[in-house]
Amino acid sequence: MPTEFSSPIDAITRYCAVYGHPIKHSASPAMQNAGIAALSLNWRYLAFEVHPDNLAAAIAGAKAMKYVGLNLTVPHKLLALPMVDVLDDSAKTWGAVNTIRFESKNKNGMWVPIAEMPADEVSETRSHGFNTDADAITRSLKEDLGVNLKNASVLLLGAGGAGRVTALKLASEGVANLFLVNRTAQKAEDIAAEIRGKHPEISVIVGYPKTSVDLLLNATSLGLKASDPSPLDSTQFELKNARAVYDMIYRPAETLLLAAAKIAGCRTANGIGMLLYQGAKALELWSGKTAPVEIMRHVLEKNIYGQ
Repeated sequence: MPTEFSSPIDAITRYCAVYGHPIKHSASPAMQNAGIAALSLNWRYLAFEVHPDNLAAAIAGAKAMKYVGLNLTVPHKLLALPMVDVLDDSAKTWGAVNTIRFESKNKNGMWVPIAEMPADEVSETRSHGFNTDADAITRSLKEDLGVNLKNASVLLLGAGGAGRVTALKLASEGVANLFLVNRTAQKAEDIAAEIRGKHPEISVIVGYPKTSVDLLLNATSLGLKASDPSPLDSTQFELKNARAVYDMIYRPAETLLLAAAKIAGCRTANGIGMLLYQGAKALELWSGKTAPVEIMRHVLEKNIYGQ
């Protein structure tokens, strides 16, 4: 299957995009455009730097321009919840939106993906928010690190959009102990209280563990910049006490945290698997077609690793 477009952009080309702040590190355009080309869709996937203050306007703009859909990355996943017209059960369950599908009413008055209709036949539209991150993170943890989450002990760094979704998903997978650490402790406390209400059988503690853990997971953005400090306070927890370390950041491919974890003898993985699976699901939601996952994986790895 092709990984590059066989025809140029024309007047009926449709668009989708990712919004973030920052966004220049994103590998989503390379991955999604490869998937789109393989499916022979006359679409293009773009990336835009969108400040949080302008998110609502940017979503409204894409809706007005009849975009197929959007992906949202840091720091927009929580902010977008009240900005979409309809929330899918996945967004309601995990409390964050990372994928938006624009929809229109067909001749029968049914809401359908806007991609199913010619742009010149689209009138009334709405935005439909989904979360494809939750399933993507657990699939990546199992495939890339071989982590069995059932009864595991996990240290999670970060309580933003990605951190909240991850904490709730880990709880639903039946971890035994979950330690939450965040710069603003109250955010971690709020998530802990929510998990205790839904999963009273799980031990949820705000703060670093005193014992070893099966998994340390970074859901913060610390590591995107070369000047960033480590998200882990090594005076509170030593990496040698983590059997495996997962960093959601994928560019750079090896963050300072992952480099230190390797030296400490931990199994390590970056966030490329999570990016792949959440993106593939988004493409399926927009197109109604099965995503060419292996093609998307190949292009993604080439983009990040240069292989």
